Amino acid sequence: MKFDYLSKQVIGCALEVHRVLGPGLLESTYEQCLAHELSQAGIAFKLQVSLPVKYKNVIIDCGYRIDVLIKDKLIIEIKSVKQIIDVHRAQLLTYMKLSEIGIGPLMNFNVELFKTGLKRFVL
Repeated sequence: MKFDYLSKQVIGCALEVHRVLGPGLLESTYEQCLAHELSQAGIAFKLQVSLPVKYKNVIIDCGYRIDVLIKDKLIIEIKSVKQIIDVHRAQLLTYMKLSEIGIGPLMNFNVELFKTGLKRFVL
């Protein structure tokens, strides 16, 4: 129940960003504006969190980054693309697996109607 409430809060913040900006901007713009909305809502988050890979009991920094990590419970993957493709889904699911975080919305801001660019994944 807590995760559902948190997800709804975060999606509400993202919806506000999309409502104000609309489609067509860079991912980094949406990320920074979402960070502003999350701050205004009092939601704890981190941007561009390093995500190392554990390989045969060795931790290796391969340069992976979580776009937005919410309260260490929710991974947000931000896109601004014509359409979401399988590699975008795979990326988020891999990040969720590596971080052991079970909920991850994939948000594509480059759409006319935000709900068509929103996919929620649960492990």
